[in-house]
Amino acid sequence: MIYFVEDDPSIRELVVYTLESSGMEARGFAMPSEFWKAMKAECPELILLDIMLPEEDGLSILQKIRADRRTVSVPVMMLTARSSEYDKVVGLDAGADDYLPKPFGMMELIARVRALLRRTKKEAPPDSYRIGSLTVLPDKHIAEVNGERINLTYKEFEMLLLLLRNRDLVLTREQFLDKIWGYSFDGESRTVDVHIRTLRQKLGSAGRYIRTIRGVGYKLEEAPDET
Repeated sequence: MIYFVEDDPSIRELVVYTLESSGMEARGFAMPSEFWKAMKAECPELILLDIMLPEEDGLSILQKIRADRRTVSVPVMMLTARSSEYDKVVGLDAGADDYLPKPFGMMELIARVRALLRRTKKEAPPDSYRIGSLTVLPDKHIAEVNGERINLTYKEFEMLLLLLRNRDLVLTREQFLDKIWGYSFDGESRTVDVHIRTLRQKLGSAGRYIRTIRGVGYKLEEAPDET
């Protein structure tokens, strides 16, 4: 099931019709209150979300989705007329998985939706990851160092999980951008370096597990050289 929150009836009806014509189940909501009511009954596979909405803006809705353990992993694509680079970065940093500015073609929308569903369809993750003093509980969105809880943003937590799932493998900046920000993100790869630096600082002594591979990217290993 795909949920689409859009107050413009012509866009909402066309998108829902297109999704259903492509073999997907979809429901449209004109008001955020209707969306939240449906969320209590059924958690969708994917959420399409406009930013400019009555009652509550899309970024506020996205933040609530990411703050709820039940919905933190549900992929969200922003569909909005706000297409500046700043708006894209704000939406993606808030936890959006993809960003499609209006006006958009239905063929591109379907391709993006299918790609996002493929990218986010994962095998059941382990209950926890452990490396040295670092413990991460994916389902509970918890990271601890020596038993002390570390407060990470959504992007920082996802980057850490990506490193843990690919332990001892080198990940390029492009791979981080693709997996964490989505293939449509057109910002600089410097974004990855900034987030890695902040992540290391927050992890304290466990930050040394994230090793810089010069000219390539980063990898996670238990006893790296000092970087």
